[in-house]
Amino acid sequence: QSQRRGSPRADMVPEIAAAVGFVSSLLRTRGCVSEQQLEVFSGALREALEERYKHHWFPEKPFKGSGYRCIRINHKMDPIISKAASQIGLSLSQLYQLLPSELTLWVDPYEVSYRIGEDGSICVLYEATGTKPVSSYEMLTCKNQLMFGRTSPSKNYIMTVSS
Repeated sequence: QSQRRGSPRADMVPEIAAAVGFVSSLLRTRGCVSEQQLEVFSGALREALEERYKHHWFPEKPFKGSGYRCIRINHKMDPIISKAASQIGLSLSQLYQLLPSELTLWVDPYEVSYRIGEDGSICVLYEATGTKPVSSYEMLTCKNQLMFGRTSPSKNYIMTVSS
């Protein structure tokens, strides 16, 4: 049976590609992982994310299920990343050396964003605008700015507390 247009799996391809490309580029920048290993890692991570998200992808309500789709490293490795890394022989301790100790990656319909550190700026990797998707994950501008000590504009959130 062919997938109909608008099926969840077809809709999440650019978002997953942005997330996989970002995590792979973090591994690439350290120079400890070969291009062949990165290809295997990327394929394993892409397949794992497609499988994990296929029943938790709601383009009509992009933030529904957002917590389930969040990839998190908070001094504890996200299992989906460690499983993909095990496919190329990377141990957990090697992953901790190669990836930031604090990383949050949100993979939502129409937008993929990340934050390095608990107080870091939220940077957008991928944003679909209208019919023309815009992807900036290859440039990693926010990451580069953080590495050079500059800060990028963060998203502004207003929290209201009522009594």
